[in-house]
Amino acid sequence: MQLIVDKITKPLLAPLVRTRLRETLERSLTSGTCTLVSGRAGTGKTTLAVDFARSCKRKVAWYKVDAPDSEASVFFDYLAASIAQQRPSFNDHAIRSLAAVAKCDDIPVLSERFVFELIKDETDPLLIVIEDLHLVCDTDWLEPFLERFLQLAPPEVHILITSRTLPPAPLWRMRSKQTLEVIDEDSLAFTRDEAVRLFQTYGLSREHAYLAFDRTNGRAGALAKYGDELARTPLEISNAVLGLTEQPEFA
Repeated sequence: MQLIVDKITKPLLAPLVRTRLRETLERSLTSGTCTLVSGRAGTGKTTLAVDFARSCKRKVAWYKVDAPDSEASVFFDYLAASIAQQRPSFNDHAIRSLAAVAKCDDIPVLSERFVFELIKDETDPLLIVIEDLHLVCDTDWLEPFLERFLQLAPPEVHILITSRTLPPAPLWRMRSKQTLEVIDEDSLAFTRDEAVRLFQTYGLSREHAYLAFDRTNGRAGALAKYGDELARTPLEISNAVLGLTEQPEFA
């Protein structure tokens, strides 16, 4: 199968750096096996993952899931190829050959082969990012894969998952054992102070940030869009758009 390279390439996005979320991710990286970032579209899941991938000081294997990847052979083709880009000793061809003929009952064995390849001749820390996992959550192979894979994953490998919906049960069992960190939609929302700092990067005022925050409820995508559009708009027009009648004071 011909792979689409963009699906296993880290996106080029401008970071929306927030110290509290980065600290949560850093804590999870050192103390757990997996981090789940969950929220609807536009809540900043991918942007947060990209920012952390840049700052984590690890090699990063990135895989963006699409709807056609619900076939197990396709999913494992991409995941294996992404990891092999970062770990040359990872035998992605063997994984892809196994996945091509694997039935649902064979998935735990496939998971074990994944782990074997990850620990073979490699000790460098690795971050595996699986973006948009919700697109394959209804498959019959995902839960057995995650259950075995996350149970055996070596300590120098961390899995960061983004999803719009709740993931399969194994992840929640990990949370009870404190090996899973969850960043949900409420946590992803900007605080007022974070909105102010974001708007400062656009050269916009505290007043602009507060009004935009109230209109977006701190939703990352909408807030960033407001900031970008206002930064490109003459000051008197942006004031009128947001209902400011006086010259705002800059923070």
